[in-house]
Amino acid sequence: MSAGSECGASAAPGVVPAPCASKVELRLSCRHLLDRDPLTKSDPSVALLLRSQGQWVQVFTLDYYFEEVQRLRFEVYDSPGPSGLECQDDDFLGGMECTLGQIVAQKKMTRALLLKSGRNAGKSTITVIAEDISTNNGYVELSFRARKLDDKDLFSKSDPFLELYRVNDDQSEQLVHRTEVVKNNLSPAWEPFKVSLNCLCSCEETRPLKCLVWDHDSRGKHDFIGEFATTFAEMQQAFQQDQAQWDCVNAKYKQKKRNYKNSGVVILAALKLYRVHSFLDYIMGGCRIHCTVAIDFTASNGDPRNSCSLHYINPFQPNEYLQALVAVGEICQDYDSDKRFSALGFGARIPPKFEVSHDFAINFNPEDDECEGIQGVVEAYQNCLPRVQLYGPTNVAPIISKVARMAAAEEHTGEASQYYILLVLTDGVVTDMADTREAIVRASHLPMSIIIVGVGNADFTDMQTLDGDDGVLRSPRGEPAARDIVQFVPFRELKNASPAALAKCVLAEVPKQLVGYYSHKELPPRGLSTHAQGGGPGSAPCGRPERPGRPGVSPVSSTLGVP
Repeated sequence: MSAGSECGASAAPGVVPAPCASKVELRLSCRHLLDRDPLTKSDPSVALLLRSQGQWVQVFTLDYYFEEVQRLRFEVYDSPGPSGLECQDDDFLGGMECTLGQIVAQKKMTRALLLKSGRNAGKSTITVIAEDISTNNGYVELSFRARKLDDKDLFSKSDPFLELYRVNDDQSEQLVHRTEVVKNNLSPAWEPFKVSLNCLCSCEETRPLKCLVWDHDSRGKHDFIGEFATTFAEMQQAFQQDQAQWDCVNAKYKQKKRNYKNSGVVILAALKLYRVHSFLDYIMGGCRIHCTVAIDFTASNGDPRNSCSLHYINPFQPNEYLQALVAVGEICQDYDSDKRFSALGFGARIPPKFEVSHDFAINFNPEDDECEGIQGVVEAYQNCLPRVQLYGPTNVAPIISKVARMAAAEEHTGEASQYYILLVLTDGVVTDMADTREAIVRASHLPMSIIIVGVGNADFTDMQTLDGDDGVLRSPRGEPAARDIVQFVPFRELKNASPAALAKCVLAEVPKQLVGYYSHKELPPRGLSTHAQGGGPGSAPCGRPERPGRPGVSPVSSTLGVP
């Protein structure tokens, strides 16, 4: 079962647009299924159901989104295939529920099948293997030159330009790139250009390509010099063997002239292949996401015993802190193998001396600030409230620096193995703005992202400066952030939205930030060498140049030869 559609929105020149979703194929196998047939063995089939708007709907295709909890249900039946969602209980062999995030994080997942009563279906198990089948896997930089082209001009030399075409399945031809015109030169060297593999050959390296060379005419009646056919696979092999040149042939001259050889030679002067990795490539390569939660315990939140307090624990309605915490945490925990969250507080007087702390463990264990799952964080938060005195000020820099130290240690491994997310929940503008800006700029060089959710009705205008959407964030010393790692979201704008909508808004930028970091550091997904990299999604407009080194497509380049 494979799936997905990519964004059709156009991109600005020089930008490879990110797709809306990665395409995921799930491969299924079962063992030790129950046998419902008295005389023969069962004829099993699997129905894959996706939870949508509170109902299970049958799906045959899957798009993967990091920022959504995509709940799946697998149902195994003894039949050629269920005609709908209503199937006979006698034919039911077992089912299993999970999220798509859990599958891609583990890449291969085996679970026991359960009967509708909740009991195990004997020893039956189902194994699900995920594979990213997104079509685009990077782009290529090409440079052509020619030698001894035919002279088409009477009083001067030809003004040649080259056109590169892709041959489609219906034998139509799609222009991929047109070079600039080189004036008065029979041995021109055209400028290098970059093009996505999707545009060049539909990511099929054996797809036919055609190159045509023309003598430019200012009136538009260009004179045909010659052409040749090749494939991207042939280009790579010929370039590696230092034999990347083709006869430029004019078919009419070949028919008329007995000793005709060619109308010049076209040479592939340079070929550089850039692989583009997706967020899913890194996750399925074993990159784990560690989430740290930082909660504001300053006095501006109000007395937790008062129902007007932002920290008030209502047994019937979770407060804004809990809503944001659970919405984000439920997604992040799928991507951490041990499902443990670091949970910190700031701005409170804490026992035993009741001194103000800006980075204390809310479980009051300074040696181990982690909690078991998102529910463990919720319980630690609720137990913490009556034990601390809400105070101030709202200093965030110490916690950013604390997580940054963990990320810095991870950076030294030289692998794309662990990425850090810091979720800051606060009711007001930070007091240590200068130190916070400095800490964020330093953290922008590390494998981490910062999400700030503003709860309550305070004026968060100054917080927008930390989010680099309106310009590059700078430290007080003027040093710019290496990349945008902060996402600020006022909770009140999503107060009436579903938890899923909140999580989607808060986490939407994380995949781009993670890919941007590892691309900038030229770190491929684990298990891939720098010269044998699998591709990720992302498509480029045909014939538009892209700039290597920017987040999202910053490549680990593989140079296939020396010009």
